[in-house]
Amino acid sequence: MDRRQALFLEGPIPRALITLAIPIILGNILQTGYQLTDAFWVGRLGASAVAAISVSFPVTFLVIALGSGLAMAGATLAAQYMGAGRQDMVNHVAAQTMLMVLISSAVFGAVGYVLAPFLLKLLGVAPDVYAGALGFMRVSFVGIVFVFTYAMFQALMRGVGQTKIPLYIVAGTVLLNFMLDPLFIFGWGPLPGQGVMGPAFATLATQALATVIGMIVFLRGQHGIQLRWRGFRPDPPYLKRAFFLGLPGSVELSTRALGLMVMSFLVASFGTLVIAAYGVGSNVLQVVTIPVMGMSMAVSTLVGQNIGAGNIDRAARVTQLGTLLSFGILTLAGIAAWFCTPWLVRFFIPDDPRVIAEGARFIQIMCLAWGGIGIQLCIVSAFRASGNMLVAMSIAMVSQWMIQFPLAYVLSKHTTLHAQGLWWSFPVTNIAVALVSVCWFARGSWKTGRLTEDGRQTAKITQEAMIEDGIH
Repeated sequence: MDRRQALFLEGPIPRALITLAIPIILGNILQTGYQLTDAFWVGRLGASAVAAISVSFPVTFLVIALGSGLAMAGATLAAQYMGAGRQDMVNHVAAQTMLMVLISSAVFGAVGYVLAPFLLKLLGVAPDVYAGALGFMRVSFVGIVFVFTYAMFQALMRGVGQTKIPLYIVAGTVLLNFMLDPLFIFGWGPLPGQGVMGPAFATLATQALATVIGMIVFLRGQHGIQLRWRGFRPDPPYLKRAFFLGLPGSVELSTRALGLMVMSFLVASFGTLVIAAYGVGSNVLQVVTIPVMGMSMAVSTLVGQNIGAGNIDRAARVTQLGTLLSFGILTLAGIAAWFCTPWLVRFFIPDDPRVIAEGARFIQIMCLAWGGIGIQLCIVSAFRASGNMLVAMSIAMVSQWMIQFPLAYVLSKHTTLHAQGLWWSFPVTNIAVALVSVCWFARGSWKTGRLTEDGRQTAKITQEAMIEDGIH
């Protein structure tokens, strides 16, 4: 830990970024294995089963987004206290954040389970899809406590700079999920098949196992965070502070989730061909942004720790380098994609010339502006790491609701571009939001977000708890 902290706070910045980013990138790649595995096995059940999962995903994604602000607050505070050398506060942050996650996920899961039928009716789900979608959604809501808790474990481990342990756990659970999916979907011996609910049961089992392993890692205290059972005693001042710190993050991610749902409705108004092209382009975009997502998470960890240590200039250099690398990676990926679009689309839909042509047009229109996504992701990560969650929330709301959706609507519905108006909203938004992010970063107001100076009362409570435990 001492060597890693020396690297993060004093060592070469490129090496520190790569050390953190590579395990995160590999973990993100493996994480997509859940989706690919579910899609592979559920596809064997027919179109109605695929539709049942597809219609359930936006709802569960929105609920997860609501709770993700807690992960942002916990990771930010953990990173800054780690950089400040406050191991006592790192442990306290971890325990209190896990407590908040357990309570909030139990509430969200219970409410979602009860409201699932009403949500599906609101979405207008077809009768042949309803039963499968209801079963899948309800099992997903039961397991959301494990999804939340493990996501928090990952966020806290990233905050203290430990990215390899989550990678190993994800690798094991993805492999286990691949084996459990067919077992739960089709059944085996005395175990009856659960059909479309099978993937949800498999995810529940693997995430529960991952959560148990994560808690064992925390309780053993060998990887940067040491939890003690007494640390879970509620600390109202800290809980209030973390809640208001994380609330803008929840609003930000919820805004993005709602924006995706609204864009999906707009795309659907143009028919099956445009829906298919949009689906293919979205899948390609999700894959190519995996490396820069990892880079942005590494930037967040290093910025948080260096701000906690008072190394403000170094935090700025970390953000600048991460942003340049992400811009370069996605720009090169966009140039390569521009020349390879027909082959990219054929990978997903090999036998429909009309979809291949429209999907290729969508990718070619947006790919040359992918570099703007890299700029936005890294700068927004730096804002979050400095505690400026409101700035990150504002950028998300401007991006989704003031630029992309209005632009997509006007260009597609009120010009001769029609469906191509949807496609042009992507590069225009990426460039505009990148410029806004750079200007906001250049103002330098984010440099005043050192949260470790505001936690004296929480530190006092933690110290008293540690004395009671006989640590001092």
